[in-house]
Amino acid sequence: MSICEKQQALLRKLPGVDIILAKIQDDNDFFQIPKSVLVNSIRSVIEGLRTAIVGGQEISEKNFSESLEINSIVEKLKIWVNQVMTLNLRPVINATGVVVHTNLGRSLLSTDAVDHILSVSGRYSNLEFDLSTGKRGIRYSCVEDILCEISGAEAAMVVNNNAAAVLLCLDTIAKDHEVIVSRGELVEIGGSFRIPDVMAKSGAILKEVGTTNRTHLKDYENAIATSTGLLLKVHTSNYSVVGFTASVSLKDIVELGMRYQIPVMEDLGSGTFIDFSRYGLSKEPTVQESIAAGTDVVTFSGDKLLGGPQGGIIVGKKNILDKIKKNPLTRALRIDKLTLASLESTLRLYRDEEKAIQSIPTLRMLTTSFATIEKKAFILEKELKTLNDSRLRIYLKNLSSCVGGGALPLLGLPSKCVGIKVEEMTANHIETFMRMHTPAIIGRIEDDLFIMDLRTVEEDEIPAVTGAVADMLESVTNNGPG
Repeated sequence: MSICEKQQALLRKLPGVDIILAKIQDDNDFFQIPKSVLVNSIRSVIEGLRTAIVGGQEISEKNFSESLEINSIVEKLKIWVNQVMTLNLRPVINATGVVVHTNLGRSLLSTDAVDHILSVSGRYSNLEFDLSTGKRGIRYSCVEDILCEISGAEAAMVVNNNAAAVLLCLDTIAKDHEVIVSRGELVEIGGSFRIPDVMAKSGAILKEVGTTNRTHLKDYENAIATSTGLLLKVHTSNYSVVGFTASVSLKDIVELGMRYQIPVMEDLGSGTFIDFSRYGLSKEPTVQESIAAGTDVVTFSGDKLLGGPQGGIIVGKKNILDKIKKNPLTRALRIDKLTLASLESTLRLYRDEEKAIQSIPTLRMLTTSFATIEKKAFILEKELKTLNDSRLRIYLKNLSSCVGGGALPLLGLPSKCVGIKVEEMTANHIETFMRMHTPAIIGRIEDDLFIMDLRTVEEDEIPAVTGAVADMLESVTNNGPG
């Protein structure tokens, strides 16, 4: 029999959708599955087998006997349906040591923020209703006062992310006018979004001054013309230029702006209300310092060093914020009630810095002591040893975590990690299994070890990590390595 004839014979043995449906009608594993999902899943499984046959993959004739064929497809169907019915967005355990991990949802919300989301999302709320007057209100009012209180600004508002905040401010203040910015501050953020591109979309005209590594006050002043609409300073939070460098302080730029009556804006990127240098970390400019310097508008993210939800926060002078609030783009970029609820709860914690450090996960993880991290590493090591499997090798390693989220790029945070190795498994195989596990354990590979950094692993997540390793060892026993 030729290959083509064999393929045709195997294809004829593939059952129809109705036959599979009849086979599983009394199977408890499928009782709660919508019929549309079952039908589509059956078609996908059968199509996968058909593709395998036509593609010439070796499929034993024995495996396609009438009884085995149906049972095999049903087992494949169970796996397929389980994947389809599982939520795509789900919790994972971050063992990478990257605190503000952009790909893993950035900052974790505090318990206060989560509780407020739950209380607001399941009920009606006064989102745009003024309870004191009984008339339509403004959604930003619930966070504007607290933002002004913390930052010292005259006015504030929030849009859906910091890129949107920059776009909105430029469109309002400098559309069809030149914006002077240092060449060394033309940053690119995640997803290939660049300051020049955002500026072009806003209708503002970019005016670069200085060089990549050195810009002086005279460069700004020499570039000022009747067409100048804004002086922009961008904090290079996601990279650092070292060596023969020079930059102009915000204070000097503000003084220059006042002299020529040109507004000044600063984009802080990963903005913070906390002076991290007080906790042994590198100094980052705070929002309060930018406002105190006399800056007209300051923009920063809500879900990075601030430790709140995604949002682009705008604070500054009232006369300029009033114009920004009236810009038609504001409605397109506005945030919803869930973001407002979590942001308000997060901001209120900043009234007491000590409480903020303890309650906001991002701040807690950034400032936690090495001894605390080491304790969690010892706990994980002890639990892994209870698996009592000679194939498992466990190593305690002193390595470094990082801040992430485009903040403090040169700062390494001393951390304690647990590395594992399993006989007959490569580090890549371990990483893949842990990543595909439920819950997924996301770590990193170093020195041919799968590394789990305990800075970003909560203590109550350690049993789940141990369970994943146990499942991996069982899988190797049953199915072999890889």
